[in-house]
Amino acid sequence: MSQFRAHSMLPGFNLALGFTLLYLSLIVLIPLSSLFLKAATLGWGGFWEVATGERVLASLRVTFVTSFAAAVLNAFFGLVVAWVLVRYSFPGKRIVDALVDLPFALPTAVAGITLAMLYAPNGWLGHYFAAHDIKIAYTPLGIVVALTFIGLPFVVRTVQPVLADVEADVEEAAASLGAGRWDVFRRVIFPALYPALLTGFALAFARAIGEYGSVIFIAGNMPYISEIAPLLIVAKLEQYDYAGATAIAVVMLLISFALLLSINGLQWWSSRRGVR
Repeated sequence: MSQFRAHSMLPGFNLALGFTLLYLSLIVLIPLSSLFLKAATLGWGGFWEVATGERVLASLRVTFVTSFAAAVLNAFFGLVVAWVLVRYSFPGKRIVDALVDLPFALPTAVAGITLAMLYAPNGWLGHYFAAHDIKIAYTPLGIVVALTFIGLPFVVRTVQPVLADVEADVEEAAASLGAGRWDVFRRVIFPALYPALLTGFALAFARAIGEYGSVIFIAGNMPYISEIAPLLIVAKLEQYDYAGATAIAVVMLLISFALLLSINGLQWWSSRRGVR
């Protein structure tokens, strides 16, 4: 309580808090409220009919399954990339570090076209997979590739500073007590990285759920197979079915919020457990 009072007595706190709440209301709360209000025009029966439609459920399943798979891949490989960038020095390290941020700078539509050209059955990389009867482009696997591409920086940039702060003395002390490399990583390094890694996973997962530009060119967009929910929303908007589009968006929002809330709760629980 004393800490809150100390902060509240700082000059300009009330004004800064007012601007913060106003900004969040304009950017987040009002748009989300209008989304729910538009979907409410369908009524509960109409909303339920849209939300539980066979095609909508199939697109939601494709969206969340591929987003989760891509986030898991990014959690693993993002940790590896961050480890290499922090723990090793090698020629071209700054170039590799800059390449990590490339998905941030590259327009997602350009990334989608490029990935589709690479992994198409006659593409530079796709024809090697096609020789073994593995099809990547125009399948859910292609969606995972695109979502992995756009989500990698979130994990790397979240884990990298935390890994850099891990003291080497702690690892050396554990090694001097007879711990092997795997034990040092599992008992010393990973507990410190786990909250940041979970945060990076959540960011990559949330980013993948709403991705559109990089996916539509490589997905194939086949209903019930490789059609994502954002594409179905765009299709309904093109048909002037605004209420139906917002209904699907509300379902995505509620599922995403529940999953992210669960991840944040798990992160809070793990941090509390680590403090004890």
